[in-house]
This record gives sequence, structure tokens and C-alpha cells, in this order.
Amino acid sequence: MERIRAARGSALRCKGWRQEALLRMLENVLENGENQRELVVYAALAKAARDWKSYHAIVESLKILNEDETLVIQSGKPIGIFKTHAFAPIVIMANCNLVGKWADSEHFYQLQEKGLIMWGGLTAAAWQYIGSQGVIQGTYEIFSAIARKHFGGSLAGRFILTAGLGGMGGAQPLAGVMANAAILCVEVDEARIDKRMRVGYLQRKTADLDEALAWIGEAKEKNESVSVGLLGNASEIYPEILGRGIVPDIVTDQTAAHDLLYGYVPAGYSLEDVQRMRRENPEKLQADAGASIAREVEAMLEFKRRGSIVFDNGNNIRTQAFRHGVKDAFDIEIFTEAFLRPLFCRAIGPFRWVALSGDPEDIRRIDEMILREFPDNEIAVNWIRLAGKYVPFEGLPARIGWFGHGERTRLALEVNRMVREGRLSGPIAFSRDHLDAGAMTHPNIMTERMKDGSDAIADWPLLNGMLNCCSMADLVAIHSGGGGYAGYMTSAGVTVVADGTPEADIRLKHALDNDTGIGVLRYADAGYEEALDEVRKKGLRRVLT
Repeated sequence: MERIRAARGSALRCKGWRQEALLRMLENVLENGENQRELVVYAALAKAARDWKSYHAIVESLKILNEDETLVIQSGKPIGIFKTHAFAPIVIMANCNLVGKWADSEHFYQLQEKGLIMWGGLTAAAWQYIGSQGVIQGTYEIFSAIARKHFGGSLAGRFILTAGLGGMGGAQPLAGVMANAAILCVEVDEARIDKRMRVGYLQRKTADLDEALAWIGEAKEKNESVSVGLLGNASEIYPEILGRGIVPDIVTDQTAAHDLLYGYVPAGYSLEDVQRMRRENPEKLQADAGASIAREVEAMLEFKRRGSIVFDNGNNIRTQAFRHGVKDAFDIEIFTEAFLRPLFCRAIGPFRWVALSGDPEDIRRIDEMILREFPDNEIAVNWIRLAGKYVPFEGLPARIGWFGHGERTRLALEVNRMVREGRLSGPIAFSRDHLDAGAMTHPNIMTERMKDGSDAIADWPLLNGMLNCCSMADLVAIHSGGGGYAGYMTSAGVTVVADGTPEADIRLKHALDNDTGIGVLRYADAGYEEALDEVRKKGLRRVLT
């Protein structure tokens, strides 16, 4: 099979840049994906399309789609093309949404085997994944927040222990180095370690724990940063490090622990063993994976008791451990509540843009504009400088930056002007992670311990998706999934294309203003003072009851 690569240049295969942009975004997630043959983008099972027939049908549909038509996609399978209007979305989709009583892993796997559903992750099926860069800044901001809160503002001389170097976890080693730490990343799949080495996200590799710890110790003594990939199983390595009396400064995990059948590899299993047991005895495979997760989380809890800063990085590892007997698993904090919620209250979150031409200079010109036009946004300015130095492009050149309400619109309109005036070589696609202010309900990640107790209310992402349709976004997605790929979360995604036209100005203005606006109001409704302050400062029209 010929490997899929996103188209570059100015030649169109579709009837307009809006359609072409979404086709290139689809190709780009597969170009960056973990397992293109299976259409898997990241996290063991997060797919770009349900199957190859669906993928090719999506591609052909985008090529014939008119400006006043909308392609409807159900769990990665195109259903129909509908006559709408020129300001309607080009694509709307819903992925892995099951009715409450049936929203469990058992029903999901049955439906998946029948070819009726797929899990879209957050940005995989919504065609927004830009490689590990997409989560590097979020990981870096978490490490930086821990540095400010616990270590006097610096992680120099500090040891981070983590696991997982897949599509999401692969961001961790580079983010750790950017935060000046010594970071050890445990990974069971050597190919993933090698991939992170090739793209420059990881510096050293070993299968020897003694060697890995020696490298970490040397870096700590010299207050130098280093990233080490250790081939091994976290459920064995974490207890071993603990048994040696070594206490890392920070401990987390970003393995595919959310799924016991296709994700987390149990202790004592090779990758070949997992594939065989998936066919022959899936129940035992899941039980063994759960038992391994329990051992790893027990070690994490003991690290916490000994003084480590320990947090859940959003992969549902606490939930799985709790199910398998670790009753105090939720004594480990979730990263969003612990470190990022004040930013989300102001709708400051992971915004991203992609150079559809494939020209890296387009991203660099936008970087320069941001440094010039947004000097007061310390988070964004700091990140743009770091990313330009450390972060290689994967697939289509792209950048991520944490911008909030109003700032995203201002940035996108300026970029659209740059496209119109020929200062960029092609259009730019703007999107954001589903983990954004009003775009996700996940009681064990995004909305854990909300101030008003609204942790599990999924109205907000559904409203976000509908509002983005009303606001003329180019792509709108509503997903569900999480641990077991079923009832753990609901989220919404959005993409808007800056093609230089006056119509794009209208779409960008309405979609980006309203997307962040409902995020601020979601937290204001929950009673967060930062959100209420943002409402006052930005003049948002909040209805009081």
C-alpha cells in the first residue's frame, strides 16, 4: 500500500480551498499516524476513518463537494451530501456516541466488530492531529506550572518519571527538556522509542535501567536537561525504581491505559503476545492489563507518599486502577484541575494552525507576526520562541499556541489578511484540541470536581458543536469515548479555514468568538471567579437567572 502523505502546493483537487483544506487535514493525520495501514492515528485505536472504503469515499466526496453542500459523516463513514448554503459547514461528523445504558466497552467492541462504529479519539477522526507537537505545549505548560508551584519556578536538577511514547505521550521527552528537567520515559514498544529519536523528540535510548538512571543522575547533578527512553514495562519499572529508594520529583504516565484490549501492554507480554491473546483470550488479556495498571498506580501512590508530585495526565489510568482494586487511585490529582483550570476559565487553551501549502516559511512568518502583535501574551510569546528552537514539524508545518477569547479571532483575522495579501504561500487551517474550555465533558479529566458539581453534564460540548455550526465553521465534530471507547466523555471539535477571502473573515470572526465565548460562560455558570472576570472584561452577553 502506498503511504498517504498530505498534498502540498497550490494545486487544488477539490472545487475550493475549504474542501481542499479538509482533505489535506485528513491526509495529514494519517501522515502523522501511528498505524496508517489500520487508519489508526494515535492511542491504539483512534482512527481517521472507519475503514478504507469509507476513507476513499470521504476523499471522493470532498473532491466533488460544492461550496453550498455539506458532507455528513457517522463514526468515520460518509453517509450523504446535503444541499445547505455557502456559509454552512463543509463537513459535520459524530463519532462513537452511544446511548447511556449501552455506553460501555462491551457494546463498543461488539459494534466495532460489526463495522458500525469507531472511536475517533479527540483530534484523529476530526482530522486535527498535527503530530506530537499538538500536545507538547500542553505538557510543557503543565511542567512549567509544577515548577512555579513546587520548585521555585525551575525544573533544573529535577527528575521526571513517566511512561508512554505513542502519538500523545511522544510529546513528553521534548517538553521535559524544554522545561530544563531530566526526564525518563518508559516505553514497551521499541519502534515508538526509535520514532521519537528520529524526529528529535528524544535524546537517548537504552534497555538497561541502571544506564538510564545513571544518565538521569548525571544530568541532575549538573542541573542539565536530558531525555531518556527506556525500553521496558512501566508496571515493572516503576516498582523497581521505588524499591531502590529513588524518589523522582515528578511522576506521571501517558501510556494507552484507557484501553485494556488494544492499548496497555501487561507485564510479561511481548507485543506479539498481545496480538495473539487479543484473538485467543481477550478476557485474560484485559484482566492482566488491569492488574499491571494496578501495580503501576500503587507505585505512583507510594511515590506521592514519599514526596513526588504525582498527577494523572488524562489517560484514565486512575479509573482502570480503581476498577482493579486500587481504592485510593483518585488520591492522584488530574492535571486539568491541578494546573490548568484557571486558564480554561478564561478560554485560554490549545489553539493550532496548519500551513496547507506545506511551506514551513508560512509558519515562521506567522511566528514573527505573533511576537510582534501579541507581546503581552507571555505564554504564547514564550512558547513561540521555544517551539521555533526545539520543535520540528511533522507532516504539514503547524504550530500550536495557548490563546484565549478574542485573541484567537484577532490572530486568525490577521493571518487571513496575510493570505489575501500574498504574504503567505497558501491558506491556513485553524483548529483546537477538543480539550478546550467549553468543548469537553469528562468527569475524570476536564471537568473533574467542578465547583458547582456539574462534572458529568454533557450539554456543554453538544451546545458548543451546535453553536459552531451556527457560526459557520468549516468542520464541526461531536465525539464520545474514553476508557473503553464509550461513555467516559463527550467532546466537540472545530476547524475554520483562512483562505484569504472576505467570507473567511466572517467565518473566522463568528466561529472563533463564539467557540471561546461559550467556554467562558460554561465556567462562569459554574461560579469560577476567573471566568466571571473574563465576562466583565470582554463584554460577553451572559443571561442571568
